[in-house]
Amino acid sequence: MVASSREPSRWFFPMTDKIVVLSTCASAEDGERIARALVGARIAGCVSVVPGIRSFYRWKGNIECDSEFLLVIKSSRDQFDALRETVTKMHPYEIPELIALPVVDGAANYLNWLTSAVEGGSEA
Repeated sequence: MVASSREPSRWFFPMTDKIVVLSTCASAEDGERIARALVGARIAGCVSVVPGIRSFYRWKGNIECDSEFLLVIKSSRDQFDALRETVTKMHPYEIPELIALPVVDGAANYLNWLTSAVEGGSEA
């Protein structure tokens, strides 16, 4: 059942301040370089570089298809501006994909570790 915009949602979940950001790149080297920079600067707690994806997209009037690497970036909302700036500067694409998804909930120990990793707390 979908709630209408006039009634409060019965499916409300409190959100965490954590986000998962998706991006793609053409090579493992680019993905690893971006991942190391984000984790090294404590902008992200973890970046998973996933090989073997195939992306279909419209670019300059044509439908393109490329092999890419997916970056799954775990961070917090407070870090998104720095994350966007860093990825945009480092990324070879003219328009890099950057999509932030909210983390509704998660394992408390993982979320606590992620907070520590991006805020400079004690190392896990």
